[in-house]
Amino acid sequence: MFKSKGYEVRPVPSGKLALTAIKNLPPDLILLDVMMPEMDGYAVCEKLKADPKTKDIPIIFVSALDAVLDKVKAFEMGGVDYVSKPIQEKELFARVETHLEIRRLQKHLQERNNKLVATLQQLKQAQSQLVESEKMAVLGQLVAGISHEINTPLGAIRSSVENLADFLGKDIKTQLNFWQTIDHKQQPYFLELLRYPALQALSSREKRKLKRKLRNTLDSANIEHSDRIADTLVDMGISEPELSSILPLFKQPDGLDILDKAYEFFTLRKSTETIQTATERAAKIIFALKSYSRYDFGTEKTEGDLIKGIETVLTLYYNQIKKGVDVIKNYQELPPILCYPDELTQVWTNLIHNALQAMNYQGKLRIDVEKNNDMIDVRITDSGKGIPSDILPRIFEPFFTTKVAGEGSGLGLDIVKRILEKHEGKISVNSVSGETVFTVSIPMITKEKADNSQIKELQISQ
Repeated sequence: MFKSKGYEVRPVPSGKLALTAIKNLPPDLILLDVMMPEMDGYAVCEKLKADPKTKDIPIIFVSALDAVLDKVKAFEMGGVDYVSKPIQEKELFARVETHLEIRRLQKHLQERNNKLVATLQQLKQAQSQLVESEKMAVLGQLVAGISHEINTPLGAIRSSVENLADFLGKDIKTQLNFWQTIDHKQQPYFLELLRYPALQALSSREKRKLKRKLRNTLDSANIEHSDRIADTLVDMGISEPELSSILPLFKQPDGLDILDKAYEFFTLRKSTETIQTATERAAKIIFALKSYSRYDFGTEKTEGDLIKGIETVLTLYYNQIKKGVDVIKNYQELPPILCYPDELTQVWTNLIHNALQAMNYQGKLRIDVEKNNDMIDVRITDSGKGIPSDILPRIFEPFFTTKVAGEGSGLGLDIVKRILEKHEGKISVNSVSGETVFTVSIPMITKEKADNSQIKELQISQ
């Protein structure tokens, strides 16, 4: 009767043969009797539902068994319907067509879902690529400044190495002769000269003022070469209070020789300190550059340090900041939180970049990081001219920019907003003339808190 309706039918006489035939060529729908030789319909249905290849095929039981328990068991095994014999032809056709339509709609829905999953994945990849391209665009603008910031410590290292080479290149015999000829009474003066660190950050005016004081003290003691001695003492970090303890040295005939030799050792020490400071500075810049350039395309959140990310961005912008921007930091101590650290670095980059541009790299940049209940608030404040009120509502729109062509894509703040939404966070802005504040709020979810939450969910489900 099904063939006359246009259906292709494959009758199978037993349960075992049915399993083989179905696995070799899965049908769209199965009419299954309960009473069959070798294996009953319930067992056949159970095996079909256990196989991933056949579990979604709708099965309609057709049987002379009419008891309620038989029908319940059929549904428990995975049947979608149950038709009792004697069969009413119209009823059976109606049920078959209904379940075939349901199956067709299920397949269509699954295809649509698969397409949506693929589209969502493509969107995520596009967003990741957009963030990466934005990072590279910013990095391109920073290259010149970063190059200068690396060359500066390298230059300091090169100069210090030359000083060390000059000192070590002198005749060793000359160095030994000095130690052999120096009087044991003069040795304390030599060590006293090397005891003081170099004076920090004295202006030229302050150095001239200190030199005059030292020279006057030396002149009052009737010591010759007072100008030269005062000049050397200023370089060595010796101020007026310390001069009294070494003043007797300069009354001795070889006092100048001992001062010169002490200055050589002072220069040696200063050169090693310069190399250490310069290498630390270069390493910090390279680490910041490496951290910024890296992008983790992982889908799982990892532990990240918000303040370290902000400091990475400030390091990269140091060349622009040092020319006229006063950076005020107010960091509250925070635990590492679960987040997408590389993406948050892009948030800080875009906001700090915009703040510096708004001030034309002249003014005050304030960064506040603090806990706010279960959230972390990061406020970035600049002293620029402010955002006009008619523009303010549109700044987070994609492709909206007030910059001239070539200076901005208009995607910076849109990217920021999307990244924060991914973190279940938010961003707000307040702006008046002379002060613009961007406030970023991110959930403070630590690994420990997330683990405890999972344990509670597991206990509830059990």
